[in-house]
Amino acid sequence: MAESHGNAKGTTAHTEADGGHKAPFPPFQKDTFASQLVSLLVAFVALYLIVSRIALPRVGSLLDERQNKIEGDLAAAQKLKDDSDAALKAYENELASARSRAQAIGAETREKLNAASEAERKTLEEQLSVKLAEAEKTIAATRQAAMSNVRSIASDAAIAIVQRLTGVAPDRRSVNKAVDASLKG
Repeated sequence: MAESHGNAKGTTAHTEADGGHKAPFPPFQKDTFASQLVSLLVAFVALYLIVSRIALPRVGSLLDERQNKIEGDLAAAQKLKDDSDAALKAYENELASARSRAQAIGAETREKLNAASEAERKTLEEQLSVKLAEAEKTIAATRQAAMSNVRSIASDAAIAIVQRLTGVAPDRRSVNKAVDASLKG
């Protein structure tokens, strides 16, 4: 079967071999096998040269760049980690220093307050001892006055009792001696 491809002369392309059999696949034909091997070898060498001279160096440089970037990023991350560790250590040192200063200030304030309270306590004790001494003087004076009144009341009572019992008023001097003797014990 012949087909016309719009050619005016009527050229036809053959797709079937004589006798109705199809021709073998062109790469498997024996008469073109050697030339195909040479063509394949030339294509392989050309492809090898293109890949080894152009593509592989580019891929290698990309891999090197990527490895260098990864190493740089790791180094930067390690530097940042070291910086953060140093900052944390400085923070902890500063915090410990602040705590010790706060404790020192607290102890100093406590000592000042204790000293002030001790001074105030001593002042109050002195004031109370002065008031106590004054109160004791007042009590002693009141007791002395009361005791002198007791003596006179006891003398008057003794005179009144003796006069009522005997009907005769006793001598004031003898009654005073008897009251003094009984008060002394």
